[in-house]
Amino acid sequence: MLKVSRRSVNDWVTNYLKSGLAGLEAKKSPGRASYLNKEQKAQLSRYITQCSQSEQGGRLIAKDIRQYIADNFDQHYHLCAIYKLLETLNFSWITSRSRHPKQSEQTQEAFKKTGTRSD
Repeated sequence: MLKVSRRSVNDWVTNYLKSGLAGLEAKKSPGRASYLNKEQKAQLSRYITQCSQSEQGGRLIAKDIRQYIADNFDQHYHLCAIYKLLETLNFSWITSRSRHPKQSEQTQEAFKKTGTRSD
């Protein structure tokens, strides 16, 4: 036998009287508020975009983003939360690598055509 608290029943009745059947639908909980405000998120987005387009090579990983947030905003995120934060900022955690500084477009094109290096 399922037991339901009186308060839950009262809430259901109140929601039904206010909104009809739509008031009984489960609503997604908004969850915890972000540690970063709107301006900080915009700054973080610019930082990620700049790093991904850098001519210096290398790549940006969640650990780097977490460190940037700690250094610049004094907020501390768990690595799993970094991926969720990236999603809210419309970034994918699976990204292409930035260009290597010694990358040669001609060598890449030759390799695509022949399958061998043209050094």
